[in-house]
Amino acid sequence: MQRRSFLKNSLLTTAAVAAGASVANASGDHPAARKFKMKYAPHFGMFEQSAGKDLIDQLKFMADQGFTAMEDNGMMGRTPEMQSKIGETMAKLGMTMGVFVVSYDNWPLSTSLTSGDKEWRDKFVKACHGAVETAKRVNAKWMTVVPGNFDRRLPLGIQTAHVVESLRRGAEIFEPHGLVMVLEPLSDTPDLFMRYSDQTYLLCKAVNSPSCKILFDMWHMQRNEGRMTVNMDLCWDEIAYFQIGDEPGRNEPTTGEVNYKNLFKHIHDKGFTGILGMEHGNSSKGKEGEMAVIRAYEEVDSF
Repeated sequence: MQRRSFLKNSLLTTAAVAAGASVANASGDHPAARKFKMKYAPHFGMFEQSAGKDLIDQLKFMADQGFTAMEDNGMMGRTPEMQSKIGETMAKLGMTMGVFVVSYDNWPLSTSLTSGDKEWRDKFVKACHGAVETAKRVNAKWMTVVPGNFDRRLPLGIQTAHVVESLRRGAEIFEPHGLVMVLEPLSDTPDLFMRYSDQTYLLCKAVNSPSCKILFDMWHMQRNEGRMTVNMDLCWDEIAYFQIGDEPGRNEPTTGEVNYKNLFKHIHDKGFTGILGMEHGNSSKGKEGEMAVIRAYEEVDSF
């Protein structure tokens, strides 16, 4: 073949391959070029307008957008068949399962674990056993736990001891499976027993188990205590998971007052390679609102 003909054919072949790749990427058959530095985890419903209501289609859309993790608070409420399907799909997509909530009756609206009541402790233990089975189906490692509300009939130290005792029971269940319950201090109401990172750190130290760590939700912590990088550093050896939400509004980063680019850089520079759950709403509706969420993460991930 003459050199001129060879070059011409090579150029045509290269153009055809490029065009084919472009079409394949547009159809979602290949992973998106977007690569986030961190494992941000959307949740079901966040991209429903773009992906549709089917949960498997939503997972595929998340992966196509470059997300490598997903979390689902309500996973224990899904059928075992759906849990298995979600786990199998995530494995095929190369996605990591984030947290789901260890749920038990009326969680977290009652006094629950703070009272020391045997009925509540038994419910919690039963829920932990159920969480192990759910975790197996979805290839999960982390499960969210909160102790519930204050029991204002009892001194704080007694309530704390009751919570520690119950959490130790949970840790005994999770440890043989390599699972981790992550304790989440919350800001929703002053009635909640566990609200601050230092308090949660104390509980983890008292339980003294690799299966009991902190979920540091930055939306809740901004509302409750602020000084997030300082408090992260103080609690660092017990933090296993982060969650995200800007304040005010609890929507995607860049919509409120929290400097998430700095926070993510701080977390990244400390060597964190785990999941950051996107436990927030979308500030705008529709497909455009969903695309705005993705653009926000591109912006704050550019540290």
